[in-house]
Amino acid sequence: MPDIAYEQARHGSSLGQPLTRRDGRLKVTGAATYAADNRPEGLLHAVIAVSRIARGRVAHLDVAAAEAHPGVVAVMTPANAPKLALDPDAKENPFMFRLDLLQNDRVRYAHQPIAVVIAETLEAATEGAELLSPRYETEAPALGLDADAPFAPPAVGAGDKATVARGDVEAGLAAADRRIEAVYETPAQYHNALEPHAIVAQWQGDRLVVDTPSQGLAMGQLRLAGLFGLDPKNILIRSPFLGGGFGSKGTMSGPQVLGIMAAKLTGRPVKLVLRREQMFGPVGHRAETRQTLRLGTDAAGALTALDHHTLTATSRFDDFYEPASAVSRYLYAAPALSTSHAGVRVDTGTPIFMRAPGEATGSIALESAIDEMAEACGLDPLEFRLKNYAEAEPISGKPFSSKALRECYAQGAARFGWERRPRAPRSLRDPEGRLLGWGVGTALFPALMMQGEAEAEIRADGTGVVSLGAHDMGQGAWTALAQIAAHGLGLDLDRLDFRSGSSDLPNAGIAGGSAHTATAGTAIHAATQAVLAELAQLATGDERSPLFGAGNAGTVARGGRLHRRDDESRSESFAEILQRAGRASVKASGKGVADPASRDAYAMHAHGAVFAEVAVDPDLGQVRVTRLVGAFAAGRVINPRLVTSQYYGGMIWGVSFALHEHAVLDPRTGRVMNANLGEYHVPVNADLPSIEAILVEEQDPHVNPLGIKGVGEIGITGTAGAIANAIHHATGVRVREFPITLDRLLG
Repeated sequence: MPDIAYEQARHGSSLGQPLTRRDGRLKVTGAATYAADNRPEGLLHAVIAVSRIARGRVAHLDVAAAEAHPGVVAVMTPANAPKLALDPDAKENPFMFRLDLLQNDRVRYAHQPIAVVIAETLEAATEGAELLSPRYETEAPALGLDADAPFAPPAVGAGDKATVARGDVEAGLAAADRRIEAVYETPAQYHNALEPHAIVAQWQGDRLVVDTPSQGLAMGQLRLAGLFGLDPKNILIRSPFLGGGFGSKGTMSGPQVLGIMAAKLTGRPVKLVLRREQMFGPVGHRAETRQTLRLGTDAAGALTALDHHTLTATSRFDDFYEPASAVSRYLYAAPALSTSHAGVRVDTGTPIFMRAPGEATGSIALESAIDEMAEACGLDPLEFRLKNYAEAEPISGKPFSSKALRECYAQGAARFGWERRPRAPRSLRDPEGRLLGWGVGTALFPALMMQGEAEAEIRADGTGVVSLGAHDMGQGAWTALAQIAAHGLGLDLDRLDFRSGSSDLPNAGIAGGSAHTATAGTAIHAATQAVLAELAQLATGDERSPLFGAGNAGTVARGGRLHRRDDESRSESFAEILQRAGRASVKASGKGVADPASRDAYAMHAHGAVFAEVAVDPDLGQVRVTRLVGAFAAGRVINPRLVTSQYYGGMIWGVSFALHEHAVLDPRTGRVMNANLGEYHVPVNADLPSIEAILVEEQDPHVNPLGIKGVGEIGITGTAGAIANAIHHATGVRVREFPITLDRLLG
């Protein structure tokens, strides 16, 4: 681990400094305990058997053969599955997805759990599951966006309006000097975090203890309480480390709940871990889309109208609609603007939130269309974006709480060398004879806030404790939130005990929507200010303290001491104040919640610009991304090292979106045919370019007390479109169906 005291002595407060991860040593030495690493006494292993069809019913399972296998303890099927207190198909909010929990023999999608085999060893459970030999009564599955008649969904995403418009789009298009209309298609993409969904569940009478990866401890607690008829206080969820979440671990999935049911059935602790191919179905995915964009401009290239319509798929039995069109509400200054969505029902698992839901799918289409419109106007793509720069949020007319997008364009373009870009496609080649192309994409993500709580304590030995049920998915929350806590208390990091990752701590909200640092950080800030206020009251009201009578002037905390603001030579240590008062500690709580007045008055987004260079083999159509430069403005930066890492992760995902990820479904069975990481392609080191992320300075006094905006998802939103545009610049071929594979360039 780094010498934190040394780094603070060199930099002052740890806030804003590029400290390395506090959990780094635990992870590289194998001491970090992930869910599946837990082995309580008497542990059994569970393996789910999944459907090989997409629609129908399970007609027969050879339960006797599985039960006879050595080591098998039980086989859980709809015939003996524990009864639940709540119908798993009940749905009260957009975050409560319907679950398949062996309540009947219906099959609703391929890879749906149809039984669970529980055994003394993983090998026995795996072999027992193979012996079930299911037989089905099969119905023809409905697959694809043309499977059924489209309908208007009640809402999209997390309850957003499906249709939002401003101005008269048809009139704006009719009056335009130049118009384009184009259709873009994005495929289904499946959640595949490095750590698959896993659970270790044990019942202690009416108390349930689970170790499982979770992006929302309190929400998971409530979901399990409803399903099993428990008081939420009798459920403990431990999740100190996650091997990636990206939305798939925001809510409890069916397999996680099945592990708990298996523990209830057997009366012993049970571990259930999904195999990689089982990730393709019951734990969520990004739905396919077909997006139609219509744009019009006047003779000078200023937009007169923008219309963005999305057709997307949801499951036959649940409702989640990818909000792809929504991104067009916020970026470009079109006087007439319309965004709408339609849905179709298909026989797949339910789509859910997947990193940058809506923004990722919508931005690759929007940014491609913006480039096509720029070309129609005879303008440089960056020039066209600047010409249509929105000084206020287009859909609402609100001023931005802050917006440094011009600076992002300028700094990114300068670093990339954009001024040397020739206008005509196929104008550049590298020394190997490959076609080179340069593209740009605008990045955007809303600056969201959830609700969270934290508790702060200062102890008589001068140390501090900050506690909250926060989540570290690998993004560095353990470090960034601890930096906020140490700064708030005026302590060195090595004098702080930072506690998180468990549901018995204050509810820090969900780690999603790139809002966790803002939400949990604001809660920590409020808690630390409250506890310091209590400590100051003890000191300023005590005649024996050098701070006596400083109530009006106030105090400031630094280095474990309180100082008078008007005379910093007068100070006293935390320990001295508490020891003289006879107190073991002082505690206080704080909340992180959005300010409704600010949210009503301002539009709040993080912005960025990504510049991409690609090299394309002119004979084979093989594409390599050779260079990426991203410039991002996201308010206050707590830890530049971690923020840069997050931008890199988003940009790499953008490469994956543009060139690799694509689930292939068998139209006969509805099964994903590439349900593995050998054929479901994601970038590897050989695919990754030279990546650079520029952190553009931005001050935002309105977004939250700390001025923080999220950084986890924005990197995808500019990168995928920049790559698509660079490929067109290299080849002269405009591909509108993603991912862009060599057959689409050669065809």
